[in-house]
Amino acid sequence: MPTLNTCEFASAPINAALEPADKIRLLKEMLRIRRFEQAALRAYQGGKMGGFLHLYIGQESVAVGTCSLMGQNDHVITAYRDHGHALAVGMNMNECMAELFGKATGCSKGKGGSMHFFAPDKNYWGGHGIVGGQTPLGLGLAYGLKYKGLTGSAMCFMGDGAVNQGCFYESMNMASLFNLPVIYIIENNGYSMGTSQARSSAMKSCLAERAEGFGIEWDTLNGEDVYEVRAKVQVAVDRAHKESRPTVLEISTYRYYGHSVADAKHKVYRSEDEIERYKAQHDPINLWKARLLEERVLNEEQYEAIDAAAKQEAADSVHFAEESPIPTVESITEDVYFEVDRQTAAGRTGRHFFND
Repeated sequence: MPTLNTCEFASAPINAALEPADKIRLLKEMLRIRRFEQAALRAYQGGKMGGFLHLYIGQESVAVGTCSLMGQNDHVITAYRDHGHALAVGMNMNECMAELFGKATGCSKGKGGSMHFFAPDKNYWGGHGIVGGQTPLGLGLAYGLKYKGLTGSAMCFMGDGAVNQGCFYESMNMASLFNLPVIYIIENNGYSMGTSQARSSAMKSCLAERAEGFGIEWDTLNGEDVYEVRAKVQVAVDRAHKESRPTVLEISTYRYYGHSVADAKHKVYRSEDEIERYKAQHDPINLWKARLLEERVLNEEQYEAIDAAAKQEAADSVHFAEESPIPTVESITEDVYFEVDRQTAAGRTGRHFFND
């Protein structure tokens, strides 16, 4: 695959078109994700929420860079590390934090929790807890676009561990066979839960290369560089829009915390030195901030103000979640069947699948 150097990524048409305000907005969105996740972690550790909590800290540039390319008919679906993507597509912190707290004001009415954020109005389809289970659903989104004759794409995110699931291969086969505009994005943070890539995945050069077996174009990306993420993902978006063809992208990234907050051994299967090295040398927010300072579109005072606003928004979302009501007992029967909630003929008769 052809590659661009750093200067060429910045000068790629999709990035050259960015105004200073656009670049600052990307920084703002990354900081919002970071501060939201940190606030969520403190709340979890304080016993204010239960269930699972898969943090996105360290990977912010991937969600923000890719989702910044979305148009009217571009969709996003992801796995259970879904908070970053949710905020990147435009969901607000209140509805997301309330969902983590299991409150009725949450985006899934307190019934989904950390792994099940949804915003259909923003073309965001979750948030899925089954490893690899979102890959055929992403395929279905792409099929729907083609069936309706819409110019768009379905960006389907997954972790590096999900590439070994059979449904992913079935999905790639159909995507290529049917010429569907799906973009499979592997967020490779190096560890499938607690197992290193070297011990979990056989490969020749990289995970994305497996796409060759299905005649699908692929590429690898440095997830630390917002310019590179946007430049290379835009190539896949253009392919989906103009050719209705799939792409597999592998984005190198890193998570600072464990697989989930319950992963107490994340400093056992990887060293403290490794984690600190990534924080010091590869933090995507620090790198983007440095780039904007160098380009003179940002100064330290502006950065501090943006960061302070993100921290305050996150703190306010925790307060909103704490003050929100819990779901009623009666609501447990709601949101199970679309037909029942809307009292369609099928919902009134109970005949959802079969006729007399």
